[in-house]
Amino acid sequence: MDIKWLEDFVSLAQTRSFSRAAQLRQVTQPAFSRRIQALEAWAGAALVDRGGYPTRLTAAGQTMYAQALEMLQTLQGTRSMLRAHANTDKDTIGFAVPHTLAFTFFPRWVSQVQAHFGPFKSRLIALNVHDAVMRLVEGGCDVLIVYHHSSQPLEINTQRYDMVDLGRELLAPYSKPDNLGQPLFPLPGSSERPLPFLAYGPGAYLGRLTDLILKQAQQPIHLERIYETDMAEGLKAMALEGHGLAFLPYSAVRDELAQGRLVSADPSPNAPAPAPALTPHTPLPRFSLPMSLLAYREKPNAQQRAEPPKTTAQALWQFLQESHRLPPP
Repeated sequence: MDIKWLEDFVSLAQTRSFSRAAQLRQVTQPAFSRRIQALEAWAGAALVDRGGYPTRLTAAGQTMYAQALEMLQTLQGTRSMLRAHANTDKDTIGFAVPHTLAFTFFPRWVSQVQAHFGPFKSRLIALNVHDAVMRLVEGGCDVLIVYHHSSQPLEINTQRYDMVDLGRELLAPYSKPDNLGQPLFPLPGSSERPLPFLAYGPGAYLGRLTDLILKQAQQPIHLERIYETDMAEGLKAMALEGHGLAFLPYSAVRDELAQGRLVSADPSPNAPAPAPALTPHTPLPRFSLPMSLLAYREKPNAQQRAEPPKTTAQALWQFLQESHRLPPP
């Protein structure tokens, strides 16, 4: 049996919706349903009553739910203890970060923070969004850094975790330029000649935000999906080769824009704003979406709050809370 099947089943039991649970688990609904069916085949009993909505558990499912919670809690506790043995260097700060931020935002942000806070040792754990959140919940990192948009809220318990707003980031379309510096694939395209679209894979967080941009567009956008991957860096590489347009975070294309290797594919007069300079009052390109950059850390207990920081991670978090947004790098 795959542990992910148990995590899927717990998510389904708590949301009572296949579609919502699949979204939280960062998989397509057909793949999610197959994993639940695989768990039922392993258990030898129907765990879900599929005869109505919202989804309900069978009697066997109720028993499985209680056992799954206990098993996952035991496994997570064991995992935390083993990691505690492995993490001999208490001065190293563990950051769980989605892949896109690991390549783009994180290196510059660390330099920026160290310029004000001082040098520190760090360990970067690059994951998809769901697994990055789970790494924080399971105690496998000190700090989680993620994108956030109100249309796609993350399931993070604000009673358990503190949050610091690190600034804003813009998701917008980019393309390789032609010989005159104009985008090879300017939006919105036409029904006769749809634009080649470099897209995120199903379930990717930035993919869902890109879908929101396209859905909210005030004029028809004509795209033909020719390539997909979960990695923004993969989309950028294809865009640099002139294969199509891609919706990318500003921090992922900052250098390429400065070098003229990529240009905005948005015909709006407002140029994409640098991430730290983006405010609620910044004029935005037509086909773009502002995102928040949020950091999370488990809240200290009463004794820890009353004492001076004992670890580098505690001291850094206190610095972030006091400084809020740092000046642009």
